[in-house]
This record gives sequence, structure tokens and C-alpha cells, in this order.
Amino acid sequence: MRGARLRTTFVMTTATGTPLMIDAALLALRQAFSPPFRMVLFKSVGLALLLLILIGAGLQAALAHLVVLQNVFLDWTAAIASALGILVVLFFAVPPIISLVAGFFLDEIAGEVERTHYPADAPGREQPLARSLILAIKFAALVLVVNIGVLLLALIPGVNLIAWWLANGYLLGREYFELAAMRFRSPEEAKALRRQHRGRVFFGGLMIAAMMAIPIVNLATPLVATAFMVHIHKRVGRRVELLDPA
Repeated sequence: MRGARLRTTFVMTTATGTPLMIDAALLALRQAFSPPFRMVLFKSVGLALLLLILIGAGLQAALAHLVVLQNVFLDWTAAIASALGILVVLFFAVPPIISLVAGFFLDEIAGEVERTHYPADAPGREQPLARSLILAIKFAALVLVVNIGVLLLALIPGVNLIAWWLANGYLLGREYFELAAMRFRSPEEAKALRRQHRGRVFFGGLMIAAMMAIPIVNLATPLVATAFMVHIHKRVGRRVELLDPA
């Protein structure tokens, strides 16, 4: 019993906080350049870009139909203003669109991480297609609602970016961690484990949100975030089993 307690204390003091997060992030980033990751990245980015282009073209066509001016100068001014507005909208639309598309490939990425880094562990369970679809839509809808709310704060300089980062950090950390945990646990157990480590999960979500704010790089965020949270779940999951062998 005493040996187990000492071992538990050692694990807690050497694998908590920033070192654990940085180690998990470096492992995820290194694997992001492997061939299996690149193949999934090409598929998800291609679909996401197609959706973003269609959304942008649709918004541009709708604005052109609604705003018809006879003055050439005003016409050009309206076109430039609408283009800039569409770019802002698309910036805030990137997280939900990427999350929606990548949701169909997350099990594939999680499985690759588990096989590469945890070959001795039992493999996780893939989510059924219908459940993956529901989770992807639910996640994308949540992120979309939050980003629409944050977009309304755009008139307050500085506050909108801080709100965007915090809100997405919470959502991204929560959803990606639970998706990784549900490969081994029930949804209720995954939520309970996430709440138990809410601070670490939230900090991880902030790291993911910061990556998602970088243009081009954000296209790969869901895949890296999945790998990142698989590592986090493995570490905290083993700690829970050590603390409570029953």
C-alpha cells in the first residue's frame, strides 16, 4: 500500500501541469507529418475548403443580388466592403466547418496514435457512423453558436479575440477530450473524467484554439487536436487507474 502511494505521488509530481501538456503536444505535432496523417489531412482539408468556397460564393452572390447600385464608385465600394465582410465571416466559420468535416476522420487518427504510441494497450472502439455524424454536427453547431456570439462582440476592440479564444478553448478541449475518452469509456465516464481534469483539459483547449487561429495551420488543427487529446487521455486515464485500482 505504501509503495503504491509513493508511486502515485511520483507520477503526479512528474506528469502534471505544463510538462505533460508540452510532451503530449510535441508527440502530436511530430506525428502530424507522418504519411497516415497527411492522407487524412488532404481529404479533410479538401472537403473543408470546398465547403468554405461554396459558402463564400453563396454569400457573395446573395449580397450582389441584394445590393444593386447605379453609381460605379459606390458599386466598387460596396463590393470591397462586402468582400471584407465575407472574409471576417469565413474566419469565424473556419472552426465549425473544419470540425464538421474532420469529425468523420477522428477515429482513424485516434487509432493511428494508439497503434503507434500505445501498442501494448487494448485498441479503442470506433464510434458507429451514425453516432460520429451526430457528434460532428453537434460539435460544429456548438462551435458555430459560440463564434456567432463572439462575432457580435467585434465592435469592442480586444474583447472579441479574448472571448473567441476562451470560448473555443473550453469547447475544443471538452469535445476533443471526450471524443478520445469515449473510445474506451461510456459517455458518462468520459464526461466525469473530463470534469475531474477540467483545468488541464481547458488549458489543452486553449492550445488548440491558439493553433486554430493561425490561417492555413488551422486546417490541420482537428487532426493534431485529436492526437493531442489521445495522449492526454492516456496519461490521466492511467493515473486514475493507479489511484483507484478497483
